[in-house]
Amino acid sequence: MKINWKKLLIAVAIPLAVGGLSAALTAGGYQQFQELRQPPLSPPAWLFPVVWTILYVLMGISSYRIWTSVTTYEKRKQALVVYGAQLFFNFVWSIIFFNLEEYFFALVWLVALWVLIYITYAQFKQIDKIAAWLLIPYLIWVAFAGYLNLGVAVLN
Repeated sequence: MKINWKKLLIAVAIPLAVGGLSAALTAGGYQQFQELRQPPLSPPAWLFPVVWTILYVLMGISSYRIWTSVTTYEKRKQALVVYGAQLFFNFVWSIIFFNLEEYFFALVWLVALWVLIYITYAQFKQIDKIAAWLLIPYLIWVAFAGYLNLGVAVLN
């Protein structure tokens, strides 16, 4: 399969831009977050941007594989619409959690995000198994984020 570098760069840039904008909009809230009581197993603050950057790159590669797959336009469109929805939920979660400090609502939102990621995974899997597997670390991280979100909600 020949790589279309322009499409690959666009596909990777989209989630990175969403993550970057989210980080910029929530920077003040993130500072306050570090002062909260944290649940056990909370990673150091420097790890979050590293992990999210890797996850956004994997998401971009995954979406690129779907975008350029040989399946029907309708299947690609349906899968990428759900992908876009989960990306939107990802973006909004940060605002709910860090800026609004609505920790329990953020947890409900995060569960919805996890469900959307799983639906994206399932739809991608029907088109391209590698694209689906690239989303597994994201599913795992968001599940872990759910644990952290719950811990912060309960402890604060």
